[in-house]
Amino acid sequence: MHPVRRTRPTGRAGRLALATAAAAGLALTAVAAAPAAVTATAPGHGSAVPHTAARPAVAGHQLVRAVGSPLSIEECRAKWKIACYTPLQYREAYDLNPLYRAGITGKGRTIVIVDSFGSPTVQHDLDVYSRQFGIPSTQVQVVKWGNVPRWDPKNADMLGWAGETTLDVEMAHAVAPDARIVLVETAVAETEGTTGLPEMMDAEKALIDHGVGDVITQSFGATENTFPGFDKGDFSSIGKLRYAFEAAARNHVTVLASSGDGGATDNTADGTGYYHERVNSWPSSDPLVTSVGGTRLHLDDAGRRTAPESVYNDYGAGGGGQSHVFTRPAFQNGVKDVVGARRGTPDISMAAAVDGGAWIYSSYDPSATGWDVSGGTSESSPLFSGIVALADQAAGRRLGDIHEALYRLYGRSAYDRSTGIVDVNDGTDNSYQGVTGYAAVNGYDMATGVGTLDAARFVPALAREGRRG
Repeated sequence: MHPVRRTRPTGRAGRLALATAAAAGLALTAVAAAPAAVTATAPGHGSAVPHTAARPAVAGHQLVRAVGSPLSIEECRAKWKIACYTPLQYREAYDLNPLYRAGITGKGRTIVIVDSFGSPTVQHDLDVYSRQFGIPSTQVQVVKWGNVPRWDPKNADMLGWAGETTLDVEMAHAVAPDARIVLVETAVAETEGTTGLPEMMDAEKALIDHGVGDVITQSFGATENTFPGFDKGDFSSIGKLRYAFEAAARNHVTVLASSGDGGATDNTADGTGYYHERVNSWPSSDPLVTSVGGTRLHLDDAGRRTAPESVYNDYGAGGGGQSHVFTRPAFQNGVKDVVGARRGTPDISMAAAVDGGAWIYSSYDPSATGWDVSGGTSESSPLFSGIVALADQAAGRRLGDIHEALYRLYGRSAYDRSTGIVDVNDGTDNSYQGVTGYAAVNGYDMATGVGTLDAARFVPALAREGRRG
């Protein structure tokens, strides 16, 4: 699966770590401690699919590890030549504070986060993170799906997924501080060549069937080309994995996925290289999933914008392009001149650049406890999950599949600022690893989708538009 990717650090105390995490494989098993006491055993879809491995999106990028405390933007630039942002700066940049003042904080809504292995210190780390920035913390409800193995800080896969887990939880909480967070930890187990995706989908469907969760965020993906049968035009191995998303659609649960960190290309099956042509990845490419791409924020210390958002393209690039599996869904008919006859990704974008990365706190690795800076579209998907939780609260109900509402808002956005959709059109692009990508131009593009958002306008607009669906 493609990484949205998390680079695992090779050093300590603020050293730049440019290696990509080799976190492969995901799996789920039985759910414990779910509100509705979900205890079903995974039904064994694994026999049908695939040899493709799931990799965490945060594999995308982490440049700074184990700093004693967050530094200012100026200090980050002097020390590492990148900007580093706090959740308070994100709140200003995305105009979230007016919503909080109006009581729209995600209260009463539940965000489901799915990650292999999880992190043994996720609650402690969220508490430290929240305290640092004066944000009330929240209880993370951990659901173990399957025989999740005992934590091993020397296991590279576990470290990679723990970093992903930390980023997902802290970013979702940063945007929707009063939303409930349910973390599904899956047990990575290679069983006769099947690596985790069926178990992940089983876990998601079990939670959906038990009424748990309003929005699901997925910071993982696999290049479509790596699924069995793809080279013969047989896409049934992906088709057999869509049952969780179909259940989500029936139950009005919003499903999100990171668009990837490989720009217009993505990882080969072994995870060590990239395709030399344009490719896409699943589940981001699925029409039942809202694909969240990446941008780069340009902020001052107060969180005010010093320049418009541009495309994330530094130690990775925001994923986007045409699906080779799915044809154009009806909700993209209005952008058919851009996507052609295929499903185009992403749908919308938020912060993901490493130069402008997010401060997070982690202590799962005893050799590198402290403050890290992370980027990648595994940051943007949980950020947007918080936005959806806010919109669900504003609407007073689950909005479910938001595509129709999102693209209706986009259709008016050129002349109606109240939609809250902000075009990203500065001409930067998501070319990566020698594969020419797509430029951010006026209107929808396959670098940033419809663009990014002004939350104070977008959240109520999405809530209103979603009620029509």
